[in-house]
Amino acid sequence: MDKNLLKNIDTLIEAGLQEDVLTGDITTNTLIPASVQSTAVMIAKADGVIAGLFVAEAVFKKLDNQIEFIAEVSEGDKVKKGDLICTIKGSYRALLTGERLALNFLQRISGIASETAKYVEAVKETKTLILDTRKTVPGLRLLDKYAVKAGGGTNHRMGLFDMVMIKDNHISAAGGITNAVKAIRPAISPEIKIEVETTNLDEVKEALDAKADIIMLDNMDNETMKKAVRLIDGKAKVEASGNMNLERVKEVAATGVDYISIGALTHSVNALDISMKFK
Repeated sequence: MDKNLLKNIDTLIEAGLQEDVLTGDITTNTLIPASVQSTAVMIAKADGVIAGLFVAEAVFKKLDNQIEFIAEVSEGDKVKKGDLICTIKGSYRALLTGERLALNFLQRISGIASETAKYVEAVKETKTLILDTRKTVPGLRLLDKYAVKAGGGTNHRMGLFDMVMIKDNHISAAGGITNAVKAIRPAISPEIKIEVETTNLDEVKEALDAKADIIMLDNMDNETMKKAVRLIDGKAKVEASGNMNLERVKEVAATGVDYISIGALTHSVNALDISMKFK
């Protein structure tokens, strides 16, 4: 597991417990003696992809490091409604206190993975990869992007620091695509890719002439995208973006683009329905 992700998870759990538990779980601590042990299970209440089990485990172990967490499925596994996801044994207090935070993480991460898997399935007969975006909840980006990968998707840039993305406002500020690329190219490492956002075929040609590494086709119709792919002819990678949904994504992939980026994977998450029950 990536060290940055693990550090991020620990920070998020600490913040989550501070938010939810603060000075103590007054209901649980009043009703349940500290010595009582119990067993709980998590059950899928809908079909989907499970991801984030290690985060749920970390929540419970933050409350009691003697908790036994038994995963009944693996990260990225598809489950059906009614399937057993995991079994947790240990302090009754810790199980009750950590229940909501563990479920909040697991349901969100699994929800993103499940939605991503639908898009990946839709384009499986093409070369196109499904990308995420930076449209994530602040503080949750590493987890959100992990979830996309667990669902079979591919991560786009992690942030503003690891790839150049020249968008419409940058182009206006620089006085055009050519000026923007020329200004940036000598200022960055050769390993850093330059992507340029385009909205029409003239801009595609200019980005191609400027030797952009990746050309984004933003909010273009399918016929225009086909023309753009033919124009680029493998001289740069091609990303389609804007107004993507499951009904359209297969047709977009058929235009020959290398990538389709979908903000809705992370900004419009439907949590996977999961319940926790005590035996």
